This record gives sequence, C-alpha cells and structure tokens, in this order.
Amino acid sequence: MRNWLLPILVSLSLAGCSDPNWHATDISEVMPALDLSLVNEDGKPVEEDDFLGTTTLLYFGYTHCPDVCPTSLARLTAAIKKLDEPDRDDVQVLFVSVDPERDTPAVLKRYTDVFGPQFIGLTGTTAQLHALTNRYRISYSYGEEDANGNYDVSHSSGIFAFDSEGQARLLMRDSDPIDTLVSDIRRLIAQG
Repeated sequence: MRNWLLPILVSLSLAGCSDPNWHATDISEVMPALDLSLVNEDGKPVEEDDFLGTTTLLYFGYTHCPDVCPTSLARLTAAIKKLDEPDRDDVQVLFVSVDPERDTPAVLKRYTDVFGPQFIGLTGTTAQLHALTNRYRISYSYGEEDANGNYDVSHSSGIFAFDSEGQARLLMRDSDPIDTLVSDIRRLIAQG
C-alpha cells in the first residue's frame, strides 16, 4: 500500500506549493537546472552556459513532424511577437531534435529560421539526447519506416521554461492560450 501512497502524497504537497500567479505549472522545486551538451544548428558544440542570461524555452521535437511541432513553435512565435520589442531579445527557444538521423544542423537551421531569430536548433548523438531527455523525463519513440524510409517520431510536447540563470521554472503546455504564454514569459523576463 505504501508504494502507491507516497507518489500521491508527494504530488498533493507539490500542488500546494505552486505560485498562483503563474499560468503554467511551476516546476522550480521538481526539475533540474538547464544542463546540456549538444551541437547547434551551425554545427558548433554548445553547453548550458551558452544560453544563460536570457529566458530559455526548451522544446523537444523533430523537423519532419507533421503537426504538433510546427503548431507549438508557431504558437511560441506568436507569443514572442506579442512581447515588447526589447523583451524579444531576452527570450530564446531551444528546439532539440529527437531525430538526429534526419535533423542535421543544416536541416535544423532551415527549419528554425522559419519561426524567428529567437529559435535555435540543437541536435546531438543518441547518447547525448538520451542523457538530456532522461534529465527532463521526456519520452520519444520511433515508428516503423514506410516503403520510402519515412517514419514518425512520437514525443512529449511540453515546453520547459528556464530563467536567465538556467533554473527550471515552468512547464508550459503546447495547448496553453497564447496570452497566458505571453504573461508567463513576460514575468520570467522581468524577474531576470
């Protein structure tokens, strides 16, 4: 009986700790700080220190995604465009591909350029991606290849928000209203 009771009690206690002024889920007490070692869309190695100093939104997906990824990234673009001009420079979106076989740095660059200058594509080896997705409890899996070698990738669609110091703050849903995304992003920027 204790095996199932403990997770419920922990969840209830954490639910009571969230700040009611956030629209998204407050994860500051349960998720680790930004920590990654990948390759950016210019083919250069990057680590978490390269992204400190601005509010960072972390999203896992892939460029061949037919619906969820482009919709989620377009919603983030719309939210960023609603920010005041100076605040736009204080936000970056890290789009981490969970399909390194097809999503080379060049492919990622073409893809992220469509969404705006705040979007940065990242990829890595299978081991690097595995370490990062495990860190943030992201699941993904590959579907069967069709006759043309195409396949789908099932993946989590949450958006992790980190403050300018790289501390995990919020988990946003891809279905959150744009105005609530804007409100939370503004608040993160204001907190520095």
